[in-house]
Amino acid sequence: MKILLVEDDHDTASYVANGLRKAGYWVEVAADGPSGLRAGRTRAHDVAVIDRMLPGLEGVEIVKTLRSEGVEIPILFLTTMSGIRDRVDGLEAGADDYLTKPFALAELVARVNSLARRTRRVGAEIKTHLRAGDIEADLTTQTVTRANQRIDLQPQEFRVLEYLMRNAGQIVTRTMLLENVWQMHFDPKTNIVESHMSRLRAKLDRGFDRHAVETIRGAGYLLRAD
Repeated sequence: MKILLVEDDHDTASYVANGLRKAGYWVEVAADGPSGLRAGRTRAHDVAVIDRMLPGLEGVEIVKTLRSEGVEIPILFLTTMSGIRDRVDGLEAGADDYLTKPFALAELVARVNSLARRTRRVGAEIKTHLRAGDIEADLTTQTVTRANQRIDLQPQEFRVLEYLMRNAGQIVTRTMLLENVWQMHFDPKTNIVESHMSRLRAKLDRGFDRHAVETIRGAGYLLRAD
């Protein structure tokens, strides 16, 4: 199960993400409103946990936009805005639950579990197969093919590819990979991302004329969805 966490406070994001990962969830972190909206639009998540006060775009606007576009994933607001009117506005915007800060991590995990169970009860399919262009990945067996040609990847290379595929068609930055693949919310000052990406690209491109993953100079990496 995959959780989208949209939270601009670094300490809170790290605390929540680590707690959810220990509970068995895959967590994608977005640090501002616009990136949170882009991630939500991928429809690749089972539950979203969203702060209300975010730089660039407020949480309520994210939820309203997602709901207007037909994105139906359960959403939990996690915020310091604790007034009755704040709660009503959040729920009327389309959120399914509302938890105020400070909070107990155990309660947050319990609420996320409840929303995830609701998703399963209404028959939402847990995605175990990803496809982007001519690349396919089976999350259960961790097997990858490109144009029906099998590609053998190391576990961490597979996790990098999985994250790229879940965000196909969007630029993925080095920071996003560090946070969501390695769970590092700091720059380790090493070439860990670049070395894994180099090996992954070499394997994906072997025998093909077109690069599977493009480098967008000054921005990051792009795996095309077409």
